[in-house]
Parts: sequence; C-alpha cells; structure tokens
Amino acid sequence: MSIRVAVVGAAGRMGATVCRAVETAEGLDLVARLDIGDAIDAEHLAGAEVAVDFTVPAVTEANVHALIEAGCDVVVGTTGWDEDSYGRVREHLARPEAAGRAVLIAPNFALSAVLTMSFAAKAARFFESAEVIELHHPGKVDAPSGTAVATARGIAAARAQAGLAPGPDATQTDPHGSRGAVIDGVHVHAVRLRGLTAHEEVLLGNPGEQLTIRTDSFDRSSFMPGVILAVRQVGRRQGLTVGLDALLDL
Repeated sequence: MSIRVAVVGAAGRMGATVCRAVETAEGLDLVARLDIGDAIDAEHLAGAEVAVDFTVPAVTEANVHALIEAGCDVVVGTTGWDEDSYGRVREHLARPEAAGRAVLIAPNFALSAVLTMSFAAKAARFFESAEVIELHHPGKVDAPSGTAVATARGIAAARAQAGLAPGPDATQTDPHGSRGAVIDGVHVHAVRLRGLTAHEEVLLGNPGEQLTIRTDSFDRSSFMPGVILAVRQVGRRQGLTVGLDALLDL
C-alpha cells in the first residue's frame, strides 16, 4: 500500500525536486502540492499521511504545527531551527490530540553530509583545534547553515565529553568579525558564492597534522535518497526526531 505524500513549498527549487522524487519512488503517492497562499488543512492535504516541508525558516515551524493538527507526520528539510523551536514541537506532539504523530527534522538529507557530521563528532576529541566552513549558493537565506550549526554542536559535545580545553586562539581584536560565528565554542565560517550548491569542510588540527573532512553536494538530487528514506520511515516513529542519522544506525 502506497504512502500518501504532500509537499509544502512545492513551487520552490527543493520542493519541486522533492515532488519529482516522490512521483518516481516506489510505494509513494504524491497527493498534494502546497505553496505560498495555500491553507495547510485536511482539505488541501488531500488525505496525505506524510508531509514534506521545504519552505523558509520564517514559516517552517508554523507549518509543522499546522501539519500536526491536520493529522500528518512531517519530514522537515527547512533550516533555522533552534532548541526553543524544537521544544515547542515536542510539547505539541505530547498533547493527547497529537498521539502517534511523528516529526523528523534534518539539517541535511545528503548522506555524505550526515556521515561528515558523524565522522567530525567522532574525530573531535582527538584534536586541539576544530573549525567549520560552510559554502553555499548566494540564494540561501540563512547563515550559518543548519548543517554547519549541527556539525559544530556535535563537535562541541564530543570535546566537552572528552574534557578538552577550548581550542587555542590568541585573537584579541576582530572588529570585522573575520573569525566567524561561534557555535558552542566552535568557530563557523559561511561563504556565499555564485556557482556553489552546498558544501562543508571540517578542519581539525594538532601540532604537525591536520584532518579535513569535506562533503560536496553538486545538485539537489543528492538530498533525495535521504528525503525518501525519511518519508518511508517517519511513520514508524513517535515524537520528534532530529537528524537523519537516527535512521542510519550511526
């Protein structure tokens, strides 16, 4: 029996790619395409069991709450989430009327990016220094990327668990912010450049050695195997899941 799927943000570049992927995937049935101006309710969702949200950070949380209320499980690829917004979704899913519903929010659906985050967290405890560089096309509306934030948080958690001191850095003045953002003590640098799609480098350093872990997505099709996996698996879970790694036994 096919899983009935709706795509929210269907007119966007990612949304359109998701629609094509769902249409060609075995066991999935695209029943609704929603975009700006469309109400998120049972009528417009047309019986969808799972909804995929690829919209923009300004509206994604509201979309998720509306989709839960409409009786859908939700797969979210839109970035811009923080612990407060995750908490509000957890609270919503804990209500009796949302019993059995599931939401999966992933900062990145490319399998190489998910593995990069996992490898970086595993390696972080062995190195004095760690920094993250994310590189994207200039049409991306948020910075740093959700993937870079998740990567930095994973590195920071691993370093804290290992009892490592902060990375060495003698910088005393930086009036232009050239050292980048700081996420849980890890510096993150964002590049926006024409010709790029989605890329990330994790730089890990010790005296006399450096480890570089890099992931490159050259086309939006790279995200589709992860999206399809999430659509197929989300209904087997309950509550909120953050990250595709939970489905990959990492």
